[in-house]
Amino acid sequence: MNLHIMNLRAIVFATMGFSVAVYGQNPITADSPYQTRYASNLTVADSVINLSNTGAHGASLGAGFSAAVSGSICVNVYAFAADEEMVSCCSCPVTPNGLVALSVQKDILNNSLTGRGTSSLAIALVATAPVASSCTNSAAVQGTLVPGMTAWLHAEAAPVAGTCTGGTETPFTPSTLSAAEFSRLTNLCSFVQAQGSGFGICNSCEQTGLGAAASNQ
Repeated sequence: MNLHIMNLRAIVFATMGFSVAVYGQNPITADSPYQTRYASNLTVADSVINLSNTGAHGASLGAGFSAAVSGSICVNVYAFAADEEMVSCCSCPVTPNGLVALSVQKDILNNSLTGRGTSSLAIALVATAPVASSCTNSAAVQGTLVPGMTAWLHAEAAPVAGTCTGGTETPFTPSTLSAAEFSRLTNLCSFVQAQGSGFGICNSCEQTGLGAAASNQ
């Protein structure tokens, strides 16, 4: 697996070269299409990512948990170990005013590409428009950036005597997405999906909001 991952990185950078994607520059607003954050202390406590959609991309009078709902966005999740290796990627459909959550331990690390645990991750989120009313494989494609994504990381404090002692919740940071970084994220995820034999894909996007303590139950 380790040799395979090394080859993966070499192939990605050889393929990318110096090409750039043509896309509109993302606005740096509270619901920016590109947001970043880190998660730490993962060997002693879980963290969870909570996602919502402000409706800035559109809205519908209807309801439902599907990328087919008008105004839905695909939140593409990319997780990196501290040594820059992509360990997992996936996409979650988020409807206007919907709420979706991922557990870092159960959904991102439990099926990681490397197959090993890590104490910290760098996490990047990119919001794109669904294609043909679907978010399937959108994390591996340079789609159309859209506004509307809001994201928070709930980090649970280390338990004391087996009892959870609370935690902190902070928003992701709206950031500037360069064409080169967008290309790198999607190319890495594409190779993970093609060569990872099922590993490196997040387990689920749960339609709920989570605190880390709840996700460990």
